[in-house]
Amino acid sequence: MSLFPQKDAESFGFKEVEYQKRGRVAFITINRPHNYNAYSTPALQELTAAFTDASWDDRVAVVVFSGKGNRAFCTGGDVKEYQASYTQRPRDYWKYMSCFKAYIESILNCGKPVIARLNGMAVGGGNESQLACDLAVMGEHTFIAQVGTSVGSVACGGSTQWLPLHVGDRKARAILFLNQRYQAYASLAMGLVNTVVPVVKGADGAFVTKFTDDRTFLADWNTDPWEQPFERRVTPAEIKKAVKGEDGYSIDLSRLDEVVADQCEQIVNKFSECTRYTKAQVNYWKEAAWHATVGHARDWLSIHYTSLEPHEGMTAFVEKRKTDYAGMRDRAADPNASSEFLWGPYAKTCKECGAKGIPRDFDHCGKCGAALETAVTA
Repeated sequence: MSLFPQKDAESFGFKEVEYQKRGRVAFITINRPHNYNAYSTPALQELTAAFTDASWDDRVAVVVFSGKGNRAFCTGGDVKEYQASYTQRPRDYWKYMSCFKAYIESILNCGKPVIARLNGMAVGGGNESQLACDLAVMGEHTFIAQVGTSVGSVACGGSTQWLPLHVGDRKARAILFLNQRYQAYASLAMGLVNTVVPVVKGADGAFVTKFTDDRTFLADWNTDPWEQPFERRVTPAEIKKAVKGEDGYSIDLSRLDEVVADQCEQIVNKFSECTRYTKAQVNYWKEAAWHATVGHARDWLSIHYTSLEPHEGMTAFVEKRKTDYAGMRDRAADPNASSEFLWGPYAKTCKECGAKGIPRDFDHCGKCGAALETAVTA
């Protein structure tokens, strides 16, 4: 009798993740469409459990990882949770990063190939999640982007480590520094994904994008890089209409599922242990980059959450206002200001009650209300 009994997917009782096993395929889906499938701390724990179970279940040959709906695969961490919890208790972000690290490693260490089914945008940690997978199939309506330097964080949960491996150093720097969006066919050309599939239908009910040579999708193995494979290519305006359901346009993920199913079938019809060890071998550079940096990243991010950058970036996101990047730079350049503390460093002492460590910009004591001297005292 095995000490690793096979379990029914439904027995886990997940709340933020859908987990199914159909035939030899396990399906793991982030079920938080109200937040564009941004993962919460409990979601990370559920995802880790699901990937671990799929890895150990000998009935499973391949895992399909996706997000609920057709708008987002995953948009990374829940910024509202970050703003409400981790900017208030930065030490807890170290614990959160332990959960995130375990989640990413459950994908890397999964003994089965993992296919990222990109049903929508893959942003921030969502891109890191799909980079952790072995293969990626992308709907043409979606895009990939990093946002760390825009919201007060650093994309060192996979992207700083793996983007140079996927797209090269210069392109990786552009993705990480500029935070631009990379549409599906550009993502395919850059090496961010393996396959792009038409999903936009027009008012006539037919897919708008059409390829040459009877292709139904584009992949890095079925297209000559010098060839023009399009007979008709969907436009950004048509994608926008489809996402919004306007003028008869719609999103249809059926062909995406056909391509994913075909890749699953190809993997099923291979030797399981040879496949597992092949993954272990090709993981070498990914694991080397990951393990050399992720511990440092976890501690640095935890410390950085005590500073003003994540407070400003994530509060601006929650309040739906423009982030004050220029103001932050001005504070850093001003010798009498601070870009690390919201109300200045802990520099004042109240002569009335003796309270110490009062922020330098305070005019009155937060404990007794007494007026404070303008000059900073030790």
